[in-house]
Amino acid sequence: MSAITFHIDRATPGTTRSENHTAASSGSGSLRYSSLTTTVPKELVHRASVAEVMLTDWERLADDRFSVTAQWPRRHGFFATVEDCHDPLIVAETIRQAGILVGHAEYGVPLDHCFLMWDLTIEVTPQHIFVDTTPASLDIEISCKDIKRRRGELSGLRFEAVLLRDGQVAATGSARFTCVSPAVYQRLRASRAEPGAVTPLPLTAPLAPQNVGRLSPTDVVLSPTGEPGQWQLRVDTRHPVLFDHPVDHVPGMLLLEAARQATTAFLGRPCLPLAVTGEFTRYGELDAPCVISASYLSDPASPREEVVLITGEQDGELVFRSIVTVASSDA
Repeated sequence: MSAITFHIDRATPGTTRSENHTAASSGSGSLRYSSLTTTVPKELVHRASVAEVMLTDWERLADDRFSVTAQWPRRHGFFATVEDCHDPLIVAETIRQAGILVGHAEYGVPLDHCFLMWDLTIEVTPQHIFVDTTPASLDIEISCKDIKRRRGELSGLRFEAVLLRDGQVAATGSARFTCVSPAVYQRLRASRAEPGAVTPLPLTAPLAPQNVGRLSPTDVVLSPTGEPGQWQLRVDTRHPVLFDHPVDHVPGMLLLEAARQATTAFLGRPCLPLAVTGEFTRYGELDAPCVISASYLSDPASPREEVVLITGEQDGELVFRSIVTVASSDA
């Protein structure tokens, strides 16, 4: 299959682009506009709901450098306000979407191909992710590295992202993914990728929402086990954001949310993550319990920080590992 670069015509029917930013007469009784804001096609970021698309536009700057724009709502149904700031995990979701967008739209990855995310890291600057009186508009600089191709098609890459808000660095991050065809994915997942092949575990009882920094029990992704610093991953496949569309495994964003909630429960206080790393070592299966554990990690970068190690294990094997850095209670 040949590589295709998507070109989305963002002009509205009956209008043409103008050189200025005001509506101008086209001489035929219609109006022309310099641009109109919309989201990128939801298919290019693997979302089923348009409401969950964070990205609004993109542009190639060089062979492996791109500019992407995004917008965060002042209030989101799942990515909640934390200490008057936008949820740091909305940064992770935005970076995830940006990588998939570039893969499809600029490297020609076919829309039916799967992206396998191996790691994702974010670091935020709290004073630049505050919730203001209008939605947050972001300019994202994407640099792609370690680009791998197979038979002329993209098979994987690592990318770094810098998120700018009003010219200030609001967050940075990076991720690594590989791309596989539907046939390869079917072989990787054997019969599990078939619709209805896996029956998820019955939904377990949630921890108290206030103990994990949440307001609603429907957004809690941990269940008690009776062991200190240890919980069972609570997988609600009906959740409209974490399971925006049917999948055959535990989504990476659910695991990152589990890391954030486990950190809050472990420290026993609300906290704003300053940095989060996630390494995904194998698929988290929907039909087996996943144990989430938390422990202190020594030698923080600053005495004003606390660093917590979160792991997820299933059938005795590591599924993911996350390091969450938060401001210390004395900061």
